Amino acid sequence: MAAAIETYGRRIEELARAQGLDYFPVQFEEVPDSFMMEVAVYGLPVRMPHWSFGVRYIYQLIQHRMGHSRLFEVVFPGNPGRAYLARGNSLAENTLVVAHVLGHADFSRHNELFRRSQQEVGYRIVDQAADHARQIAAAIEEQGAARVEQVLDAALALEAHIDVFRGLRREAYPEFVAGQATSDDTFRQRFHQLPGDERAVAAAEPRRRAPLPPHPEKDLLWFIARYAPELEGWERDIFLAVREESFYFYPVFACQIMNEGWASYWHARLLREADFIPQHEYLDAIKAHSDVVRPHAADRQASLAINPYHLGFCMWESIMDNLGPQKAFEIRAQDDDFSFVRNYLTAELAEELKLFRYTASANGVVEVAERDINALRDAILAPKYNFGAPAVAVRGVDTDGTLHLAHDHASDGRGLDADRAARVLGYLQRVWRRPVRLETVDGRGEACVIDAPAA
Repeated sequence: MAAAIETYGRRIEELARAQGLDYFPVQFEEVPDSFMMEVAVYGLPVRMPHWSFGVRYIYQLIQHRMGHSRLFEVVFPGNPGRAYLARGNSLAENTLVVAHVLGHADFSRHNELFRRSQQEVGYRIVDQAADHARQIAAAIEEQGAARVEQVLDAALALEAHIDVFRGLRREAYPEFVAGQATSDDTFRQRFHQLPGDERAVAAAEPRRRAPLPPHPEKDLLWFIARYAPELEGWERDIFLAVREESFYFYPVFACQIMNEGWASYWHARLLREADFIPQHEYLDAIKAHSDVVRPHAADRQASLAINPYHLGFCMWESIMDNLGPQKAFEIRAQDDDFSFVRNYLTAELAEELKLFRYTASANGVVEVAERDINALRDAILAPKYNFGAPAVAVRGVDTDGTLHLAHDHASDGRGLDADRAARVLGYLQRVWRRPVRLETVDGRGEACVIDAPAA
């Protein structure tokens, strides 16, 4: 099968280029199904070791054995890109996957969010993640598994708490800010305004130590790495490694509907034009396409959970039909899921796809709960805000080192699970090594404070 898929792949690439797709080279590799599952769970072929990935692996394995999930491919943007094909796939399925991957590769090269991320993080994240794993393995040898695991507990618990708008590489806060002169300094200021040594004038300007942080800081990984009072170098390296990988994953998360829809649109289109594929294999590939892009609840004609492949595919088809390919390529470059859904998920398309908000009663009756298109868009996008994490920011640090965090529950629109939040604060306190306090609201919307005192 390897020779056949290589032949088909070359011809599909020719079709893709002729249709205007443009991408960095992609390296394809067939791997065992078990390896595919590991890559999907860890997010990268080689990544830092941690027990949380084992928990995710067990969940994914159960879903797979129950028939609730199927991994056709895993693709990593870059230059070159890398794509892994499941060895258990049929020839028809892997032919579809090659076309699907080329859609992903075109999207990641031209989408602004992906482009900016790859410029900051680099175009070889697979190799960089392997370097991170080797660094952590060395730390385990030197520091012991228990100490390293404590740091990974904290860093990975905060992996979604970055600030993509401030960038991967940031300068430290200013140590001092200009102070306000008092009325007693009037003569002194007038004296220093006289012509003379400018260095003396600068030295005479009052200064005061800047507050820490000078503004609410939502990039918790960066703040801990930079300002934790007793963080050791190897601990800081772990936080920065997790942060770098989070910057890489953010565009994948923020453009999932667009990206999966774009890849699905192009694999369907390229397969239709691939007249070199035998009829029986084409039909098998189209069946695989139908499995990928159907709604989760297709038997009821009610999408109780949105399938990003299905929604994105249908939206891109609508855009191509109504706005044309040139506009579609512009949207692919400029938008993310937030603007894509708000601007191009129309009431007419939602009606056609039966994409409403539904409720299911205990006796199994499914009813439409909300038909308003803006409410539908909000429901689709709500899990995507703030990288899917609660909006928590550093508010201040006391003189005794107590770290104050504040949860912006108003913009979040939700409270926190107190037990889970306390567990995360416990992880954080072990690396901050001073008390940690979080102001939030509970599940009932009542104000509460969660403390992690010094050990």
